[in-house]
Amino acid sequence: MVGHWARSPFGAFADVMIEREDGERLLLAPTREVADFIASTYAFEEVRVGPVRVRSTGTAWAVTAPSLELRFVTGGRGMLGWLLRAVPGSLAKRPAWSALVDLPARVMPGVRTRGRSGTGRREWYGARDLLPIVSARAVFEGAELGPLAPVEPPVRFGFGSVPRKPAAVRVTTTVGLNGVRSA
Repeated sequence: MVGHWARSPFGAFADVMIEREDGERLLLAPTREVADFIASTYAFEEVRVGPVRVRSTGTAWAVTAPSLELRFVTGGRGMLGWLLRAVPGSLAKRPAWSALVDLPARVMPGVRTRGRSGTGRREWYGARDLLPIVSARAVFEGAELGPLAPVEPPVRFGFGSVPRKPAAVRVTTTVGLNGVRSA
C-alpha cells in the first residue's frame, strides 16, 4: 500500500506498507518522525527509514523507496469512482460520513471506513475517488514481484484492508489521538 499525502501534520510525504507472503509487515517511511507516528498507529514487524518518492504523470505512477521500485498505470474511472468523486471534501473528512458509509463499504472484502487500529487509535477514512490499476511492475529487494493480482488475503496493518482489486484510492484519513482527532 502506497500512501501519498499532500497535506498532513508532518507536511507532504509518502510511505509504503508491505505485507510479505509469510505475513511479515514492513513500513518504509521517509523520516523517523513519520515512521514513529505510523508505527504507533498500525502494526509492523519491521520499520525502515529512507527516502520515499511518488511521481505521477497522467495515469502513470512511479514509486521509489529503499529496496523498492514500483510503476503502475491507472485505468478509467468506474461507477464507484464517479460516486466517490462527487463527495465534497468537507463531507468526506467528517467522522459521521465515514460511519454512514462503513456498512456499504463492507461489500468490498476487508474494506472498512472506520474502526480502531491495532494500537487502539480510532480512525476514519473518507474515500474520494477510485481508479483501477490496470498494469504494474514491482521489484522489491532485487526480486520481481510478478504480475498484478487480487489482494488476497486482505492486508493486516490496521482494522481494514485495501480493495481486493488493485486500485488507486484518494482518501482523507483522520486519526484520533487520545480523544482528539488529527487529520
